[in-house]
Amino acid sequence: MMGKCLNAGQTCIAPDYVLLHESQLKPFAEAAKKEVSQLYPSIAQNPDYSSIISERHYERLQGYLEDARAKGADVMPLAEDSAPSARKLAPTVVMEVNDDMRIMQEEIFGPLLPVVTYRELDEALNYVGERSQPLAFYYFDYDGDRVDRVLQKTQAGGVTINDTLFHIAQDDLPFGGVGPSGMGQYHGLEGFNTFSKRKGVFLQSRLNGAALLKPPFGNRINRLLKFMLR
Repeated sequence: MMGKCLNAGQTCIAPDYVLLHESQLKPFAEAAKKEVSQLYPSIAQNPDYSSIISERHYERLQGYLEDARAKGADVMPLAEDSAPSARKLAPTVVMEVNDDMRIMQEEIFGPLLPVVTYRELDEALNYVGERSQPLAFYYFDYDGDRVDRVLQKTQAGGVTINDTLFHIAQDDLPFGGVGPSGMGQYHGLEGFNTFSKRKGVFLQSRLNGAALLKPPFGNRINRLLKFMLR
């Protein structure tokens, strides 16, 4: 929840949705609400909680919630107060979502957190694999074998295990997207290489076989090719 609420979710690597085992839906919602209440005892008058950057984006996020409700989602605000006049939108969990909802089709860039449930881990991995590769991927587990399996079965620009966001803060760890989430990477040596142009230089030696490649081509070349391809 800290990773989702930082800057009110207005970061490029904020979690866009949670994949959660179906047995943990109610405990997760309760834990999320408890965590938000500890991080932000109030929303409306809290200087630690960011406003949405513009009225247009505030209305866009409200539109996601209205669309989700209309299509059957269970919308659960995690705080009691908000401040529309200050564009402060309470962190909100959105359950019972489906791919027809706008909130599952577009990057949210706000404090709204859809929850998708699964029964088996393979189902969750397939869900990720069937969609565009994300800029960031977060997995929570202390079983090393499962962690390795999940890393092998998923593609993402960057990964944090058992937390969110912090892979971007490692100055010697490459950061960037993959596929639709971006191209290239930077930070540390990777950043130096990305923003540099390496000039290739070839120096031909005095004694070389380049003459064999020049026309006219005749029997000598044919014999050489037959020998090489034999």
